[in-house]
Amino acid sequence: MMILHDLLSKLKNEFYQNKKNNDERAGWFVYTLIAIIVPFTSAKTSNLLRCLKSLFGFEAIVKKRYYRFMASPKIKWPRLWACLWRQIPDRLSEDRLILAV
Repeated sequence: MMILHDLLSKLKNEFYQNKKNNDERAGWFVYTLIAIIVPFTSAKTSNLLRCLKSLFGFEAIVKKRYYRFMASPKIKWPRLWACLWRQIPDRLSEDRLILAV
């Protein structure tokens, strides 16, 4: 669990680097990733919002704001992917690249 905490903390920090993103949305981002990882619900946006409300206690999330957040083209995915890539300690095994989905 500590590995997941470290990884999500680093992703949250990368996400937070954008001046338009506040701490609230950075939290939404991390808990959305957890909701996708935990086999509690499917990754449809409506189910993720329901999961955030019931499982993690985010009662004050306005549906329209969360949908707008999830559809935002301003999320810096290349920077987040680079952060995630840097977290893989040893990417090669017998000189072959290891990938997992």
